[in-house]
Amino acid sequence: MSGEAISPVDLAWLRMDRPTNPMVIVAVLILSKPLSLARLKRVLTARLLTFERFRDRPVCDALSGHWQRDEHFRLDAHLRRLQLPPRAGEKHLQAAASRLASTPLNRARPLWQFHLVEHFGHGSAIVGRVHHCYADGVALMRVLMSLTDPPPGDSLPGGSTTNDDESNHAAAGPSSLLTPVVNALGSAGTLAQRAIEATAAVLNTSMQTLAHPTQGATIAHRATDATRELAKIAMMAADPPTPLKGTLSRHKQVSWAEPLPFEQVKALAQALGVSINDVLLATVAGALGCYLESHAAVTDSMSLRALVPVNLRAPEQTPRLGNEFGLVFASLPVGERHPLSRLYAVHRDMAALKHSSQAVVAFWLLTAMGLLPGILEQEVIELFTTKASVVISNVPGPRQPLYVAGVRIERQFFWVPQAGSIGVGVSLLTYGGTVHFGVIADRHLIAHPEQITSHFAGELERLSVYAQTEMRSGTADPAATSP
Repeated sequence: MSGEAISPVDLAWLRMDRPTNPMVIVAVLILSKPLSLARLKRVLTARLLTFERFRDRPVCDALSGHWQRDEHFRLDAHLRRLQLPPRAGEKHLQAAASRLASTPLNRARPLWQFHLVEHFGHGSAIVGRVHHCYADGVALMRVLMSLTDPPPGDSLPGGSTTNDDESNHAAAGPSSLLTPVVNALGSAGTLAQRAIEATAAVLNTSMQTLAHPTQGATIAHRATDATRELAKIAMMAADPPTPLKGTLSRHKQVSWAEPLPFEQVKALAQALGVSINDVLLATVAGALGCYLESHAAVTDSMSLRALVPVNLRAPEQTPRLGNEFGLVFASLPVGERHPLSRLYAVHRDMAALKHSSQAVVAFWLLTAMGLLPGILEQEVIELFTTKASVVISNVPGPRQPLYVAGVRIERQFFWVPQAGSIGVGVSLLTYGGTVHFGVIADRHLIAHPEQITSHFAGELERLSVYAQTEMRSGTADPAATSP
C-alpha cells in the first residue's frame, strides 16, 4: 500500500547502498527459444504487477522511510531491450550482466528492471535487477514462480528442493531478550540503546512466526545464548588479508559455471553422512582455495569466513515480499587441500551453527539498524563485514523446469549484493535437477571471476573420487556425523 512504512529491516538494506556496493540482486535467465519483448511485457503486466509493491518506490530520510506510489509508473521504464553483438556468446552476456550489476537503479522510480536479449544463442536471455529492500532471495523465488508456468501437463510448478540444513533455525524472540543482546555490543550497544523499545515492538510482531519459546528458564537460556553469540561476533578477529579483500571500486564482474548434477551432490551427502549444504560449501571452499593457491596467497591452515544468509520464515509460512533472514559466519577451510578433510571440517562447523542463535542475533541487529539514524548503520555494518571475506547465498529452486510465456528456462543464475568492505559473492541455486554456481566480484579484487567458477566442477569431482576411495577402504572419517 502506498504510504506504508518501510519495515526496519528492509530500511536497513535500502540505506546500506554504497557506490562500491549497490544493494541490488541480479539474476540471469537463459531461455530455450526466442522470446519477444511484447510477450514478456504481457507476462509482467498480468503477473508481476499484481504485487503492488513493484509500483512503489522507497523514500527515506535519516530516521525513517515509506513506500510511495509512482503516479507516473510506466512498465516501459522497467523493461528494456538489451543489445548484444551478433552471435554473442556467454562471455558477452556475462559482460552485460557485469555492467548492469555495477549500475545503480534510478531512485526516482521503483527500484527494479528487466533487460531482455531477444536473440541469444538459440533462444533469449533475461537480466533482472531488484533492490534488496523489496525482497530477499526466497521471496524473489516466489515472484519468479508467479511469472512462470509448470511443464506442460503439470498442474503446479515443481516443489522447491529442500536442503536439510537450510533456514528455519529455532529462534528466541520475546522483547525481553533484546536488552542483554544489545548490551553485549559495547559502544555499538550504546548507540542502539535508544532503539531497544521500538525494536522490541517490531520483534514481537515480525518474529512470532519464527518461534514460540516457553517461559521462565527457557527464555533466560535463550537470552544467554544470544548474548554469547553477539559477544562472539564482536570478538572475532578480522579475516586475514588475501586477494579476496581490499579497496573496492565501482565495477562488478560476474561469472557462472556449467550446472552440476544435483543428484551427484545429494548422493555424496547421503553416502558420507553430511548435508547437501555441507557438500556445496566444501566445494566452494575448494574452488576458492584453488584460486588463492594460484596467487600464492593460501597456507595449509588458512580458514576464511563467509557470511551465509539463513531463512528465518516458519516452515509453513508462505514467502512474502520483504527480508526475513539472518546471517551466520561459516568457516571455509580454503587451505585444506584434502577434499574429505575439508568437507568434514565444514560439516562440524555448520552443525555447531545450527544450534546457535547467530542468525537470529544478526536479524535483530539488522532490525535495530533500520530503527537507528542512517549515519549510525556503518558501525554495525563494519562489525560484520571486516570479519568475513565472501558472501555465500544458497537458494533452493523448483525441481521441474519452468516456462515463461511458453518458453522453457534452461538455466538461471543470481548474485546477491555484498555490503561494507566485502567485495566477493558466491551464489548457489538448485533448479531443474542441477546446481548453478555463480560468482560476483569487485573488478579491483578479481578481474576474472571465471578463475574461480572454473574450479567448481573439478572440486566436486575430486570429492567424489576421494569419497569412493575412502568408502571402499572403510577409512571414512567416523567423526563426520558429529558436531
